[in-house]
Amino acid sequence: MHIKKIKLTIIKGDITQLKAGAIVIAANSRLTMEGGLAGIIKQKAGEAIEQEAVKKGPIKPGEAVWTSAGALKARYIIHAATTGNNRENHEISEHEIRQACASALKCAAKLKVASVALPALGCGIGGLPAKGAAKIMAQEILKFARFTKSSVREIILCLYYEATYEIFNKEVNGYIQHIQEDLGLGPYVTVDMIIEFKEGIVLIERSNPPFGWALPGGFVDYGESLEEAAVREAKEETHVNLSGLRQFHSYSDPARDPRFHTINTVFIAKGIGKPHFGDDAKGLKIVNYGDLLKLDYAFDHKQIIRDYLAEHPVPAPQT
Repeated sequence: MHIKKIKLTIIKGDITQLKAGAIVIAANSRLTMEGGLAGIIKQKAGEAIEQEAVKKGPIKPGEAVWTSAGALKARYIIHAATTGNNRENHEISEHEIRQACASALKCAAKLKVASVALPALGCGIGGLPAKGAAKIMAQEILKFARFTKSSVREIILCLYYEATYEIFNKEVNGYIQHIQEDLGLGPYVTVDMIIEFKEGIVLIERSNPPFGWALPGGFVDYGESLEEAAVREAKEETHVNLSGLRQFHSYSDPARDPRFHTINTVFIAKGIGKPHFGDDAKGLKIVNYGDLLKLDYAFDHKQIIRDYLAEHPVPAPQT
């Protein structure tokens, strides 16, 4: 498939055998090539690659540097840090994988290569589920291809294992096709709902990146009003009806959603019925008003909830 002028190719294979302008590997902050794909590349490309990389470190998780490729067919190796200094005790986060992918692509642009190949960042030693990694990387590739002017004309996702390849092929193709054909360039119009119950408000645990807790919500469909979208999304995501629906605020910071630019209108309403989560969510719960700011949220939802609490006194417990 193509994203503007860039061809995106997904293959099953050995990234060390590719004759690409640059290949990307997951690295630790010290840039020592101790295990996983990095260790294999050190064996094939030569220990001088590690020495060259270490001289450019340490770097923070999410950053990337480049070295020569030694005996490999590629011209350069891009070392994208997905972990801290201690790989075993560092829990890989969505943010670090997202930033590492973005940094690797920016590095490829600076190198002025025509092609760059990436593995499944965060999987393997990192332990990130392949489905999550696929969507995160698809989101970053889409942003890069759309908004970065560079010499890169092909991005290759090279997956070694069959199971990982099948997941990436399905998730990446499906995601990018949906964005390009169904949603267009953006910015996208979205709605979120603060659904009130006497004991708290309804939150959804997201199963797709960005991960974390979030207010129920989603995209506004063509021909649909904001209010209609709010009612529909509330029903789809929580299976409750709404009473007293009213607008709260709009949020439009281009950085509020790490995937793309969204303009979001937040509604407040009373919930009617017993909430339970839909197919797109991992979980659902009603969170007590006093505990709302203790959770980790996706998007800018903690700020939205903070604004809501500042303008709406916490309801007194009912007896």
